[in-house]
Amino acid sequence: MTAPGPVRGHNQDLRNGREHQVVIQGMAAASGAGIANATRHDRYADISGRRIGVSAWNYPAQSGRLPIVLLHDSLGAIGLWRDFPAMLAACTGHPVIAYDRLGFGNSDSHPSRLGHDFIRDEAHAFLLPLMDHLEVEQAILFGHSVGGGMALAAAAQLPGRIAAVITESAQAFVEDRTLEGIRAAKKNFADPAQLARLAKYHGNDLEKARWVLDAWTETWLAPEFAGWSLEEDLRKLRCPVLAMHGDLDEFGSGRHPEMIAGLPSAFAGQGECVMFEGCGHVPHRENPALVLETVMGFLNRHFPGK
Repeated sequence: MTAPGPVRGHNQDLRNGREHQVVIQGMAAASGAGIANATRHDRYADISGRRIGVSAWNYPAQSGRLPIVLLHDSLGAIGLWRDFPAMLAACTGHPVIAYDRLGFGNSDSHPSRLGHDFIRDEAHAFLLPLMDHLEVEQAILFGHSVGGGMALAAAAQLPGRIAAVITESAQAFVEDRTLEGIRAAKKNFADPAQLARLAKYHGNDLEKARWVLDAWTETWLAPEFAGWSLEEDLRKLRCPVLAMHGDLDEFGSGRHPEMIAGLPSAFAGQGECVMFEGCGHVPHRENPALVLETVMGFLNRHFPGK
């Protein structure tokens, strides 16, 4: 396991958006690709009678490299990844697939409240059927925030289908810092303008946006959810894991990536924890060049040429 420690230098040097773009373009050029060459295709997939929105960049792969499947955060959707999937595809040479979970983005509305085991349930309810639908035999999962928890739980349940997991700002248990951040966010969303902005990414539907918000705040703040943990899932992992985290993350301390990278015993030496200095909960938006550089290094170590 790589000892947890900060990544220095790049955070200070790459604050400016133009500098980010120059570095990212250089990474893409070095990989023999370019952001403009990351071809995107949007579609819907019918999963268990529900319409699920899917976007793919450079898929099917011409390079033969494993697809990277993105799992979004609690308020997320394909649109909120913004340009990151195209950057990821261009810089790594891996095709990238993202989907809106049921109830989010352009997918069908969710018929009920989330169950308290929703993080583990995602693997068999939607991720695996979607991989089968797209004929993805094996994938690398990249999950942001709760999507990182889903990626880890899926890898524990589907060892033959998941080749590696990359988490960004993922939670591994319910921490006071996480709950404090959620309570503060819930208070901010009392402003109707905030909810209206969220609705833009969820079909311009205020009712759907309200469900998305409640699915996050009311699930995590429920007393029944207080004992949730990924400990059992982490002990079952049989694949390499990269856990990235910002030291200013308002929804979780460094204890989460340390646990994610350090607990599994089945793949000694394959768990990596990277802390980004001066970075909050969304490193791929705050410092995309640093995230891409870290991800590329991880992929090159474990999947050279794949």
